[in-house]
Amino acid sequence: MLCNIRSAVKLTTRNISLLGRSNKKFEITDNTEFVSKVMNSNIPVIVNFHAEWCDPCKILTPKLEKLIGPMENLNLAIIDVERNPELVHTFEVKAVPAVIAVSNGLVIDKFIGLVDANMIESLINKLTESTANTYNKNS
Repeated sequence: MLCNIRSAVKLTTRNISLLGRSNKKFEITDNTEFVSKVMNSNIPVIVNFHAEWCDPCKILTPKLEKLIGPMENLNLAIIDVERNPELVHTFEVKAVPAVIAVSNGLVIDKFIGLVDANMIESLINKLTESTANTYNKNS
């Protein structure tokens, strides 16, 4: 009995922590989800177009997660190019990894390929500055 209670408590604790993280990083599965979670988001989103077979993608995604993870007002959307051909066409993704920064439904900046942490930080700064400027204009 005690063992079952401990398991339930551990499971509940894990679910709570996972819920918090799921809002930060999420996988986009279709156009409708992209519109609701990225284009209509109040929080800026970095969108990572990747493929399972792409070795540079396997390096870039953890870099993005590490840099974005501690930031409260920035989310990471992952899009598998094999499963989302319409989004690939819409954003004219010709190579992976491809990353776009979206704020208030607008693409602020983008890059293609495996880049260093400074380039990612620059993209994040543009995105957060853009959001701050929009917020200040509306205040």
